[in-house]
Amino acid sequence: MSTVLEVNDLSISFGGLRAVDGFNIKISDGQLYGLIGPNGAGKTTVFNLLTGVYKPDEGKIFLEGENITGKSTIEINKAGIARTFQNIRLFKNLSVLDNVKVGLHNRFTYSAVSGILRLPSYRKTEKAMDEEALSLLSVFDLDKESSLLASNLPYGKQRKLEIARALATDPKLLLLDEPAAGMNPNETKELMDTITLIRDKFKKTILLIEHDMKLVSGICEELTVLNFGSVLSQGKTSDVLNDPEVIKAYLGDD
Repeated sequence: MSTVLEVNDLSISFGGLRAVDGFNIKISDGQLYGLIGPNGAGKTTVFNLLTGVYKPDEGKIFLEGENITGKSTIEINKAGIARTFQNIRLFKNLSVLDNVKVGLHNRFTYSAVSGILRLPSYRKTEKAMDEEALSLLSVFDLDKESSLLASNLPYGKQRKLEIARALATDPKLLLLDEPAAGMNPNETKELMDTITLIRDKFKKTILLIEHDMKLVSGICEELTVLNFGSVLSQGKTSDVLNDPEVIKAYLGDD
């Protein structure tokens, strides 16, 4: 099985505080991998390093063997990493459909002249984008709300729309930052089923951040536990859950 993401000795400090210290991870094609830990453990900082929001002080990041360390967010997105955020970031004044089409612009292009003059090539491309966007929305049961403003969706559906938009870029690696945050138990269960469907239906590799270890343990094959910026435990889910250090430092709080 090929390696999609490999991170070696990734580190960053803020004001003398080591926020991430010597982080290593290797994720194989098609894996649904969990990155977990208490609040402030460094999980989102890792995502920001992987997506170019922060530049690491040390370490290397490889996507399918390509060194993407230090590249810009746009370059990394084009290379094949897409993400969602703890705090939902949608174009709330655009429709549900148009939010997904924003993600599709990485893959569908037409000339400025064609767009301005509404030439047949433009109309053909727009029709193809509409069809693909609706197809993606149907996976999340959002196709019937395609004409609504994103801001008018309930919170749980806004979460789903953000994932659909990220998926529209056809990423090699999909990063989900606490996608179940703020959801009730039923919404959380439905979302976890949808994430598993994304991996299986679209053959995507997924790295999932969650605060709740119990939640991700049911769907992730492997886990990395962060604590104070360092890896506390890493490996197969069952092994991590039975690691005495994890039980002492993390599970003991539940």
